[in-house]
Amino acid sequence: MEDLKNILESLLFVAEEALSVERLKKLVGQADAAEIRQALEALQADHDSRRGGFYLAEVAGGFQFRTRPDYTTWIRRLIDPKPVRLSKAALETLAIIAYKQPVIRTDVEHIRGVDCGGVLRQLLERKLIRVLGRKEIAGRPLIYATTKRFLETFDLRDLKDLPTPREIEEFGKAPLEERGNIAIEPDEGTLPPARAAEPPPEKGLIETPQPPPAEAPPAAPEADPADEPPTPDGELEKKLDFDPGTT
Repeated sequence: MEDLKNILESLLFVAEEALSVERLKKLVGQADAAEIRQALEALQADHDSRRGGFYLAEVAGGFQFRTRPDYTTWIRRLIDPKPVRLSKAALETLAIIAYKQPVIRTDVEHIRGVDCGGVLRQLLERKLIRVLGRKEIAGRPLIYATTKRFLETFDLRDLKDLPTPREIEEFGKAPLEERGNIAIEPDEGTLPPARAAEPPPEKGLIETPQPPPAEAPPAAPEADPADEPPTPDGELEKKLDFDPGTT
C-alpha cells in the first residue's frame, strides 16, 4: 500500500492513546498486520535517525509518539503537567497488584498486613487498576488487575517490562516509583521527618537554665575611726587579744 508509513504517522500523531497493530489494521483496512508492523518499524527508524524532539515508542501494547526526556524542562514551561499523586500505601498496593495479578483483596491485605479497601477505591478511580470479575470461592471476592493506563503511566510495553526482584535489589529502588511522572505523598498521621528523627535527650546531659546572678548588695561605707564612740581600755584589750591569722 502506497504511503502506508505516512498514513500510520498521521494516525499516531492525532491519537490521544497508544494504538495497537490490530487497531491500526481496522483503521487502514487495506493492509495486513505484517505490513503495518513493518511500516511502524521503518517509521521508528526514521525518527531515531533524525533525533528530533519526539520519537515513536512501543508502549501499553501499542505505539505512541512521545517527547524525548532530554527536553522535559522546556515542555514543562509550556504545559506544566501534574504528576500522578499517590500515597506510599497506594504505591505499595499497586506494586502488589502489578506483580501478583490477578489478585483479590484478601491476598493484598495479607501481604501488606493492613486494610486496603480505601486504597483500592483510590486506584480504581484513577483507572490504574480494574476489576476482572469475581473469584468462585466463598464470598465471591472481586479480582483486580492493572490497566492499559497503568502501562502508559509507567512507560511499559507490557507487564514483562516490570523490574525483576533481582533488579530491584541491585538498584535499591521501588519498582514503580522511579518509572513515569509519579509524586509520592506522605501517608496521613505521619510525623514530619525532622521531628520524627529527633533523638530524645540523654539523661544527665540536660542543661537546666541557671538563674541570673544576684546583684551584690551595695557595700556599706567605711566607718571613720573618728566617728566611733570611745571604748574603755579593757574592751580595747579584749578586742586585740587574738591573732587574726588563727580565725
